[in-house]
Formats: sequence, C-alpha cells, structure tokens
Amino acid sequence: MAQTTQTRPPGPDDTASVPLTKPQLPGWAPALAAVVAFGAAALVGLLLGWGVVGIVAVGWILLLIGLPAWSTAVEGSRKGTDRLVGTVVWSTLALALLPLIAVLWEVISRGAPALNATFFTASQSGVLGAGGGIYHAIMGTLIVTLIATVISVPIGIMAAIYLVEYGKKNRLSQVLTFLIDVMTGIPSIVAGLFALALFTLIFGPGVRMAVGGSIALSVLMIPIVVRSTEEMLKLVPDELREGAYALGVPKWRTIVKVVLPTALGGIVTGATLAVARVAGETAPLLLIVGTFRATNFNPFDGAMATLPVLIFSEATRGGLQEYIPFQLERAWGAALVLIIIVMALNLLARVVGSYFSPKTGR
Repeated sequence: MAQTTQTRPPGPDDTASVPLTKPQLPGWAPALAAVVAFGAAALVGLLLGWGVVGIVAVGWILLLIGLPAWSTAVEGSRKGTDRLVGTVVWSTLALALLPLIAVLWEVISRGAPALNATFFTASQSGVLGAGGGIYHAIMGTLIVTLIATVISVPIGIMAAIYLVEYGKKNRLSQVLTFLIDVMTGIPSIVAGLFALALFTLIFGPGVRMAVGGSIALSVLMIPIVVRSTEEMLKLVPDELREGAYALGVPKWRTIVKVVLPTALGGIVTGATLAVARVAGETAPLLLIVGTFRATNFNPFDGAMATLPVLIFSEATRGGLQEYIPFQLERAWGAALVLIIIVMALNLLARVVGSYFSPKTGR
C-alpha cells in the first residue's frame, strides 16, 4: 500500500525572512552628498589655490561619483543608475540656467541705478552728459510694435485658417507652408533690408519712417503667428465642425463661431509671443527707422527712437570721455526696461492663454 506525503501550507514563519521592501536612502541624501562633495572640493581647492570654476568642477565630479555609488551600495544598481542620470539631468539644467542668471544679474546691477522718474518721463533732446531719459524710445517701441501687430496678426490668422480649413494639402497650401518655413528662419537684417528697399522705391533714398520698421517687424511676426495659429486650429476636434455642419451652419460661420473661439487661447498666446519676439529687434529698426533723440509720435514722418536702437547707439556713440559713463548707464537702464517689457509680454501670454483656454470638468 503506497504511502502519500502530505504537504502543509506555508506558514508565516517561512516568509518572515523575505523583505517586502528594499532599503532606501533618506530624502535628504542628495543634499547631504552635494554638501560633502562641494565641501571637499572647496577644502582641496583652497589648499591648492584653485579658482571657483575648478572647485565647482571637482565638486560636481565628486557628486557624480559619490551619490550613485552610495545609492548602489544601499538601494541596488538600478536605483544607482537612476541617481546617476538624475544628477546629470539636474546638472545640465543648472548649467543652462547659468548664462541666464549671469545676464540678468549684469543687467539688473548696471541698469537699476539709472531707473528713476526722470528716466521714464524725459527724452534725450539736447542732453549730452548726465540727465535725460528714454520716454521717447519707449513710446517709439510701443508705436512701431503696435503697428506691426495690427499688420501681422490678421494676416497670420487668415493664412492659418486657409491652411487648416480650406487648403487641405493642395498645391497652394504646400507652397505657402514651404514659404512660411523659409520666412521663419529669415535673419532680421534681411527683413530690414526688404523694408528699406521697398520704402526707397516709393519715397526715394535716405527715407526714415517708423512705419517702415513696422513693416520689417511684421515680416518676422507673420510666420510665428501663422505657425502658432495653425497648430491651435488643428487641435480643435473635428466633431465640433461636423456637429455645426449637421445643423446646417455654413463653413465660414462654423469657423467664426466654433473653431476660432475654441482655439482663441492658443491664438492669443502665439500672437503675444510673436510681439515679444520682435520687440527687441535692432537691425531692421536701425536700417529703416533710424535714431532720434526727441519724441516723435508720427510714424509716417521722419525717424523715431526705439529701445533696441537707443541701447545700440548709447553703447557705441562715443563722444567726450566724461560723457561715456552716463551713456553706458542709459544703455544698461534701457536694456533693463526692455527685458521687463519682454518678460511682461510673456507673462501676459500665459495669463491670457490660461484664461481663454477651454475649460474641462463641471
């Protein structure tokens, strides 16, 4: 008679030695590793007379080696590799931010002393040394950019509507897409030469008009507006268009009442970013708008001052040695104001985009 062996189910004592979780480093481990690595590098660098760059480089190498090695010993090789890649990613982010921080620090430290009430309310008419302001340049930048926006935004939106709603990959839309791609990479000075040649043919040589600068800036703005609007229109679901067509709504009314309101947030954001993109252009404005030290509100009559051209002229104008520090101070102050304007436009684009974007949920 064969004997049968009876197996008992595993009890709690059999799995008590199997860990359910692996050991992990505490959350403050990367910070501690960074302090130890850069502290050791600073100590060695001070003893050997290294500079700041050498200390930072050695500290980064020690962190890149020490933190993954510590993680591998405690958490395993997979987590150690993850720590290594994460350290490299954060290091490259910090390296990319260094030039931006350096530029902002330089502009703020040099430009902030120039900011006062007179700097924003006075022009440079008759000013040679100290004094004067950039009111005329601020007004000129606003006028030139506003005219360029009025020209570019309707053209860009209409072109994008044709490419998405009417073109449907026909020959003309393919040609327009190719030309827009080419215009996106056009150097700004080429746009300025185009405006200068156009106004020279119409008004003769030596012409200086602010509206010519607006034409040059619009050449740079139109591709940006077309591309951003095109991408936003493509994101509108086809079901919305089909529902409108099923109700008998004409195509043009569907675009105006359904498609454009749905994509309005992205369109406004793209247009605002295009304005911020051209607000700091110097070469086309220097060619066709010129330089002017007094206030001129008429874009069709003579030269007009703008912030980018004022910065260039003040930094390169020369003159008496005692006047150069005041000119450089005005240049740095105008640069700081221009950065503030561009930053404000980017923030405005984000706020407007979030406000007009389609809301989800209840």
